[in-house]
Amino acid sequence: MNKSVQISAVVITYNEEKNIGRCLDSLQKVADEILVVDSFSTDGTESICKEKGARFIQHEFEGHIEQKNWALTQAKYPYVLSLDADEALDEQLTESILQVKFNWTHDGYSMNRLNHFCGKWIRHGGWYPDRKLRLWDTSKGTWGGINPHDFFYMHDGSTSKHLSGDILHYTYYELREHIDQINYFTDISAEAYYKKGKRSDLLKIFIKPKLNFLKMFILKLGFLDGYYGWVIARNSAHSTFLKYVKLREIQKKG
Repeated sequence: MNKSVQISAVVITYNEEKNIGRCLDSLQKVADEILVVDSFSTDGTESICKEKGARFIQHEFEGHIEQKNWALTQAKYPYVLSLDADEALDEQLTESILQVKFNWTHDGYSMNRLNHFCGKWIRHGGWYPDRKLRLWDTSKGTWGGINPHDFFYMHDGSTSKHLSGDILHYTYYELREHIDQINYFTDISAEAYYKKGKRSDLLKIFIKPKLNFLKMFILKLGFLDGYYGWVIARNSAHSTFLKYVKLREIQKKG
């Protein structure tokens, strides 16, 4: 049955003064509430959020999945639009969400994400369309996955629809930011893999990074993005290498 709904836009943050203003501005037309759940930022994130009219609450960070699931419990409305602080809605996606808001027909809605890397929009290598489920009825699913890579899982029998337009994802402004994030994320993912019972060995350390590079740069046409397509594929391969090396070190200690 078609119906009109009210939407809570939910964003989690930590030291996002560079990005959060753009994110919140893009939500103004579609959200009846903008909720920011912050893990005790030390920069100007809080003042920017309050200036933009967001409801700002703080909660200790226990993991990406855990933080996002907790944030859902704080939303005023059961219909939630989830964005990261370094994301924003483009105009076409804004219009698509407005149409859904006044004619809600499915349990969840997916959308494409277009990634911006060091000044270039990346359209190949598996980075686009980068489909994400980001708008849903919270009674129909939950956040899951393996930290730091979260994913919203809909319950069996739920219906979903894909929307036109893009989430604009401003990933990294400088290459060193990507390298720092890889080191941080591989610490988290190696620990999460170990807790899930996954194990590493020399063959995986040797083979998986090479396969990852070939998949991104050749099979998924990353070479069409030129220099930065090559950089992304190389960094992704290095990330895979670090994840399995760190996992092996945890095994040796554990």
